[in-house]
Amino acid sequence: MTTEPSIPAGRSAGHLMVEQLVREGVERVYSVPGESFLDILDGLYDAPITNVVARHEGGAGFMALAEARLTGRPGVVMVTRGPGAANAMIAIHTAYQDQTPLVMFVGLIPVADRNRESFQEFDPHAWFGSTAKKVLVLDDPDSAGELVADAMRTASGGRPGPVVIGVPEDVLTFPTSAPALDPRPLPAPAISPEAVAQVHQAISEAERPMVVIGGDGWHSGCGADLATWCAQMGLPVTSDFRAYDAIPSSSPAWVGSLGYGRSDALAAHFDEADLLLFIGAVRSDVLTDGYTRGLTSRAIVIDPDPDLLGHAGSVEMHIQARPADIVPVLVADAPEVSGGRERLERMRAEHLVYATERPTNIPASGAEDIGVDLHALMTELRERTGGEAVVTYGAGNHALWPPRYLRHERPGTLVAPRNGAMGAGIPAAVAAGLVHPDRTVISIAGDGCFMMNGQEIATAVGYGAKIVVLVIDNGIFATIVEHQERHYPQRPSGTHMTNPDFALMAQSYGLHGETVRTSADIAGAVERALASPTGALLHVITDPALRGPSGQMPEATGASGTGTAAQENGEHA
Repeated sequence: MTTEPSIPAGRSAGHLMVEQLVREGVERVYSVPGESFLDILDGLYDAPITNVVARHEGGAGFMALAEARLTGRPGVVMVTRGPGAANAMIAIHTAYQDQTPLVMFVGLIPVADRNRESFQEFDPHAWFGSTAKKVLVLDDPDSAGELVADAMRTASGGRPGPVVIGVPEDVLTFPTSAPALDPRPLPAPAISPEAVAQVHQAISEAERPMVVIGGDGWHSGCGADLATWCAQMGLPVTSDFRAYDAIPSSSPAWVGSLGYGRSDALAAHFDEADLLLFIGAVRSDVLTDGYTRGLTSRAIVIDPDPDLLGHAGSVEMHIQARPADIVPVLVADAPEVSGGRERLERMRAEHLVYATERPTNIPASGAEDIGVDLHALMTELRERTGGEAVVTYGAGNHALWPPRYLRHERPGTLVAPRNGAMGAGIPAAVAAGLVHPDRTVISIAGDGCFMMNGQEIATAVGYGAKIVVLVIDNGIFATIVEHQERHYPQRPSGTHMTNPDFALMAQSYGLHGETVRTSADIAGAVERALASPTGALLHVITDPALRGPSGQMPEATGASGTGTAAQENGEHA
């Protein structure tokens, strides 16, 4: 049986960890409290850091991940041992696959109780070792500041990702005289003029070049500079899955995003490219429709990951640099691309049609037996937000609509899990409302996705984060239904759901809650939701037969449809 640790006089290791977080410039941490890290909680009491207390560790982890996605700095989450750590594991996996910097503090049992199957004991190295970039454990109180500095630097360096710090509840209380440290700077990349000249030469020699952007390193605004440069050169720009906020959607160089929900026309252009210039991205699974597209093109990869994890096919050149490092150097010169502008204009026109046309097989607005036309809903949102809103969503077929129809004119305005995790959208919106209190924050959630972390609306209300939530209700796990219809037709199993009245639920939290049943109600409902001073939730009723923006069943494809990218949507949905 464990006993409560005595609190010594003087500064403790836990308080030093908080001092180091302050020194690192951390403004918010996200947590679910636990007795295993009480000393850190006590240190936060006097610190200039807001401790955002979530209602579930998975929600807290997604909030921290969103903080990183929105700011470019590592998000910080704190959870307790055993069950708390297990609940937060989803954020670790998401941060690892999404290449997002995240630092998670996990409370541990007292040192003397290790290896005895004590209450809530677990091995952090065994649990997180295959998914986190590094797992650290505080065994020496004098190393408390150093561990935090190491974690923050590791999370951001190279291929960004999550770092876990295990903090035994007794060691946290031990006194230390060690100082907080200055943040450890990341190494400056070695970008040689010769390498940049080779990139320019390869672009000039190519007949059908294409730029593929991705990752989170675009907060400096370098994406807008890249877009201007590419437009001048006639270079089309596409993006990796859920990384399309890196450049302005209004740029004439932007031709749409790859991955689930991409257009067939864009996929064909990707296949036909004779040079792919990846910046912040690699030729990965979802981007290539399961390693089936674009594998034979010449590839130049500019990415901070020395190992290029996830990249398929050959690499002609690898420049180890972040977007903010390489773009200013790259755009200093603009070699002419033969015939590039005509090709780019054609691809841009195809994208605009795909992003605005009304799918012909979606029934007319106001049809009572169909429900809301999501094309009309997305168009209303696009016109009212103008690409300036922060948009969040989780995983499921509802997530095929925003990337097709909504616009983003600033970097750091999209938070969506690239690993396909459900339950991320609402916590991400909470973080967005705190990071950007002056911005419109819209979370688009499926009914299944919402119910996984919808309780975090309470966190939004408690901390004054104004968010607008759209719950798309079709009563099924639609992505899985697609797969069932293809492989086990007419045998639905385990994919139905029973839903509450989401509007009433929102009202119980103090938000404006409203149910939208027909397309004729869209404009008024969206206007009221955006005007609500407390935030809002719209319960949007749709036809379960409509799977995604194309409205097509799994076997159907079209020249401007979503094709196999939507059909093979393997997300957690």
